[in-house]
Amino acid sequence: MNILILGSGGREHALAWKINQSPLCSRLFVAPGNAGTSQCGENLNIDVNDFDTIKDFCLNENIELVVVGPEDPLVKGIYDFLRNKRTGGDWTGIVIGPSAAGAQLEGSKSFSKQFMQKNYIPTAAYAEFNELNYQEGKQYISKHTLPIVLKADGLAAGKGVIICNTVDEALDAFEEMIVNKQFGKASAKVVIEEFLQGIEVSVFVLTDGVDYKIIGHAKDYKRIGEGDTGLNTGGMGCVSPVPFADDIFMAKVEERIIKPTIKGLQTEQLEYKGFVFIGLMNVNGEPYVIEYNCRMGDPETEVVMPRLKNDIVEMFVAMHKGELSKVDVAYDERAVATIMAVSGGYPGSYEKNKPIQFFPPQEGSGEAVLIFHSGTKHLDDKIVTNGGRVLAVTAFGKDIKEAAKRSLSKLKEISFEGMYYRTDIGYEFIH
Repeated sequence: MNILILGSGGREHALAWKINQSPLCSRLFVAPGNAGTSQCGENLNIDVNDFDTIKDFCLNENIELVVVGPEDPLVKGIYDFLRNKRTGGDWTGIVIGPSAAGAQLEGSKSFSKQFMQKNYIPTAAYAEFNELNYQEGKQYISKHTLPIVLKADGLAAGKGVIICNTVDEALDAFEEMIVNKQFGKASAKVVIEEFLQGIEVSVFVLTDGVDYKIIGHAKDYKRIGEGDTGLNTGGMGCVSPVPFADDIFMAKVEERIIKPTIKGLQTEQLEYKGFVFIGLMNVNGEPYVIEYNCRMGDPETEVVMPRLKNDIVEMFVAMHKGELSKVDVAYDERAVATIMAVSGGYPGSYEKNKPIQFFPPQEGSGEAVLIFHSGTKHLDDKIVTNGGRVLAVTAFGKDIKEAAKRSLSKLKEISFEGMYYRTDIGYEFIH
C-alpha cells in the first residue's frame, strides 16, 4: 500500500516508524513531516489543512491509506472531504480519523460534555456559558467550590484549559476568555467544571464505530518544571504502562467509559473510523473522563507505538473491513519512557534553527532506545531545531525506573543551544 501521514511532530514520526515496519507498506509519505520522518519515508511540502492538494496527491500517487495525525484537519473535515468530495476523480482509500461530526468530541468541549451526560459516562459536573449569559457565569463562579476548571469550548492549541485556585482568578480568566476573546472563537463559549482530585492516565482505542481495540495506555507530564511545576506545555515526557492501570481499573474503564462511548457514536450516527484518545482521572480507583481527543496524543504515541506488537497497518485494514473483532492485541511486556528535549524559553518564546549534535553513543547507552523527532528540519545539510519541543527520546526497560534512566543517558549524547529536559519523568512510579 502507498500510505500518507499528515502532520509534522513526534507523534507523526512514531507513527511513520511503526507503519514503515509493516510488510503492507510499499511507499510512505509524510506531509509536511520533519527531519526524523524523512528517515522513514518521503516528506512532502503540503500543509495539513490544504485539502485540495492532499486529495490531488492521493489521486496522483495512488495513496490507499491516509493517517491523520493532528486534530485540526479532522475537526475541519478532512475525512469528509477525502471520502465524499468529487473533484478531479474519485478517491476510495482509507482515512484513519473520524468525520467532522465525530471529531466534535474533541473540537467542542460543550459537545463532548453533553455526549458524556447523554451516555451516562462518568465525568466532572459542569455548566457552560457564553456572552449572552456572561453575568450568570460570574455568579456561578462566585458560588463554586475551589479549585475550579475553565475550558475554552473550541480548539485552543492545547492552551484553553485553566485551573483556578481563587474566585478572583477564575473571574479574571472567565473575562479574558469571553469578553477579551483570549482564544478567539474557541472561547466564545466556556465550559466550567468541578476540579477532580486524582492522577491522570490516557487510554487509546482504535475503533470502526462498532468494534474497538484498546491499543495502550500512558501517563504524560505537561508541566515544564521538575515535580510538575511551572507552565503547561504540549508534554514533557510520558510513561507506559501506567502501574495503577491494572486489570481491575481497566475493566472499569472498558465497561463504564469505552463501551458507552462506542454505543453513543452509534446512537448519534457519528461516523468514526480512527483513534479515540480518552483522557481520564483516577479518583480513588474510579475513572472519570476529563476529555476526548480524536487522534493519538503527543508524546503518548512515542510510548504506545513502541509497546504495541501488532502490525498497525494490518489493524487499519481490519478496521476498514469491519474485522477489528478478529484482532488480538499484543504488547511488549517491558516498560517504556520518553523524555522531551525542548528549546530554551519554551513554552514561551524560543529561537529556532539551532544545530543539533548527536554525539557518539556512550557504552551501553543505546540499547533499546529510539529517537523521535518533533520540531526539527534539515538546513544546510544539518538537522536544526524547528519548534518548542524538539526531540523525544524513548527507551525500554524492565520497569519505568530503568526505562527513564536509559532515556536520560541517551539525552546526554544530544546537544543544541538552550536544550532543556526534565529529569524526573515517571517520578511517582520510581522507588
